[in-house]
Amino acid sequence: MGKVNTARLLRSAALLSVGYVALACTMAHAQTPGTTQQAQAGLQLPPISVTAPEVKRRASSAPSQRADRGGARRRAQAARRVEPQAAPKAAFAESQDARTGAVGVYANSTSVATKTNTPLLNIPQSLTVLTKDYIRDQNFQSLTDVTRYVPGVAIHQGEGNRDELVIRGVDSSANFFVNGFRDDVQYFRDLYNAQSIEILKGPSALTFGRGAGGGLVNRTLKEADGTRVYDATMQTGSYNDRRVSLDAGQAVNENVAARLNAFYEKSNTFRDYGNLERYGINPTVTLKPSDDTKIKLSYEFFHDIRLADRGNPSIGIPGGATRFNPTTPFAPIGNLSTFFGSPIYNNAHVEVQTTMAVIEHDFGNGLTVKNGSYYADYNRGYQNVYPGGTGGGPGGGAVTPDQTQLSLNAYQNTTNRENAFNQTDFVYKTATGPALHTVAFGTEFGRQSGLSLRNSGIFPNNGNQAFDVVNPFNPTYFGPVAFNHLASDANSKYQLNIASGYAQDQIELTRWLQLFVGARYDSFDLSALDQNTNIQRQRVDNNVSPRAAVIVKPIDNLSVYTAWSISYLPASGDQFSTLSPGTLILQPQKFENTEVGVKWNIQPKLLFTAAAYELIRTNVPIADPSGNGLFFPSGSHKIRGFETALTGYITPAWQSVFGYAYTDAKITSDTSTTIVAGNRVQLVPYNQFAWWNKYQIDPMWAVAVGMIYFSDSFASSDDTVRLPGFVRFDAAVYKKINETWRAQLNVENIFNKGYWATADGNNNISPGQPLTIRLSAMARF
Repeated sequence: MGKVNTARLLRSAALLSVGYVALACTMAHAQTPGTTQQAQAGLQLPPISVTAPEVKRRASSAPSQRADRGGARRRAQAARRVEPQAAPKAAFAESQDARTGAVGVYANSTSVATKTNTPLLNIPQSLTVLTKDYIRDQNFQSLTDVTRYVPGVAIHQGEGNRDELVIRGVDSSANFFVNGFRDDVQYFRDLYNAQSIEILKGPSALTFGRGAGGGLVNRTLKEADGTRVYDATMQTGSYNDRRVSLDAGQAVNENVAARLNAFYEKSNTFRDYGNLERYGINPTVTLKPSDDTKIKLSYEFFHDIRLADRGNPSIGIPGGATRFNPTTPFAPIGNLSTFFGSPIYNNAHVEVQTTMAVIEHDFGNGLTVKNGSYYADYNRGYQNVYPGGTGGGPGGGAVTPDQTQLSLNAYQNTTNRENAFNQTDFVYKTATGPALHTVAFGTEFGRQSGLSLRNSGIFPNNGNQAFDVVNPFNPTYFGPVAFNHLASDANSKYQLNIASGYAQDQIELTRWLQLFVGARYDSFDLSALDQNTNIQRQRVDNNVSPRAAVIVKPIDNLSVYTAWSISYLPASGDQFSTLSPGTLILQPQKFENTEVGVKWNIQPKLLFTAAAYELIRTNVPIADPSGNGLFFPSGSHKIRGFETALTGYITPAWQSVFGYAYTDAKITSDTSTTIVAGNRVQLVPYNQFAWWNKYQIDPMWAVAVGMIYFSDSFASSDDTVRLPGFVRFDAAVYKKINETWRAQLNVENIFNKGYWATADGNNNISPGQPLTIRLSAMARF
């Protein structure tokens, strides 16, 4: 997007935000005296809280009386099913932990799934909330690493340069969000400023828009909520790891709070020549011009540069591998640290700058509004030398059957992008007779623009061909590579305009019966200029994504639900950077999910969940075998599965996070000559199990142990390279030295188990991390 257009859009968003503030203030002054003291009468937040919220008095209008009756009924039910947490109340505002009932690994509610702060028990969808305490205890800084303990989620290699996940059998590098805004550029995210991570399963278009067929990941950032926090952390560990971080904030006065999160890390990796350097800073400010209005401002700068590593090739076998005779990954003499690339050329880099402004206002009659604007500028690129089959080299990217030769390819990509979004969300709580309603409705407008530029690598030492040949037992490449732009390489300048509107109603008909209904309209207007041919193409998709659910609650702390939802993904794909004659005429992919599940608060801070689902993916593009660049929209997948989890406090001293998933993800129609009906979807194991336990021995000492199990899977959906299953154990020890200092020791893969963790195709397969130690010292002032 051009700078002028970006500036105009941001000015429009700012004017809209200011308009909401003005409207809020006008309505507030127009009310009778005392009206401004009644904001929360019918708008109680989820049941677990630091202290009972202050109840302000309001005029007895009919809408506020209805909201009061609904709030009183909800409070009575909440009191029966959840005991409040005892902790001091923040002077400035209710803390983020208090709003969601987050204690240790347990969270009671979230607003991510429904746009309203709803107890997890009442959300008719499988989801996992990873709290900041859980993230700290695991001491994983990578978004993908922390999801290994989440059932139904597998990690995709992402060409060694980005976060990418396979959720319920659907691969995506774009279904990432931050505070509900789309964060879809391909890069590695850090967790230094994460308050929580929410993983939603199944289509979530009603809340988030296009895509998200298998699920999505949202980062909720730490905000200036007035809580006094001054935490500094220093970390060292295996592979010369060095990391420092700071989290500092407090209320400046009753109307202003500020917070600063920052970190710096420089480390090597277990792979030869592996290294990374990253840092970030995120100041935030919250303003309270009145009891009913809150303004949140945030800026973040993030930098990450590292060696890009596309992993190991597979072993070629005489006659070629097939789905009935698959091969396995190759490791020279069992050495998983060998690097199959170039330390000179391989790298991935990104600089991200984001600004966020959110205004919230309570009108005092059961109606609240939130308007948010978000702008992000991504400067990103990467280049790789890797095992590949382009150019006709021996082995086609795999090690030759006699294990004497391996072909390497190279490429370079620039994928800069600018994102700008404005979201408006209204929530109205009311009653119609005995039925209680939480109605949410709103809009989202956005513009995303950028450049997709690819240059192909040639190897001067091999006659300027597109490949070079190396010894697979000594594959690291130190020769020259030249990057040239070919006519077949992408060179696309694109712009996407988004306009969306949604409405939903959470209806409580009786104490034991709830309904959830809603729909979202999305307009997806993409134009792309092919700068190779100077041809401009445009396509507009307009889709309506419905969602419906029924929740039955035999008792207050038990819910049984059935849910149905649909999402769409335009044919231009997750990253939508180009339009070709083939994708221009294709209809969007469709994801239809049916799910039944149960949720049970066994104890006030212990939640059990289980769900069975069927996800049908249709309109998957199939390339025309004639090679004319066109596609047939007749590919389909069927994913069926079962997931269960237990999260929270088994005893006051024992926290546990348990998860199991059975996933049967199958290709149901041929999508190529090798990806045929009956094949299993890439990287999806049938069985996945994870269990993390932390036990507080006494006020000074705590210990933790975790286990991860993945059954076998395949590196790609042609099922010709099998990744063996694996079991990995992790552990941690925690010590509180005094009121200021704490120490933490984390050991990943304590038995130093060698395993294949993920892949990006049959000849780009990443080994898992060997035994890794991280030692942290934390000071709280």
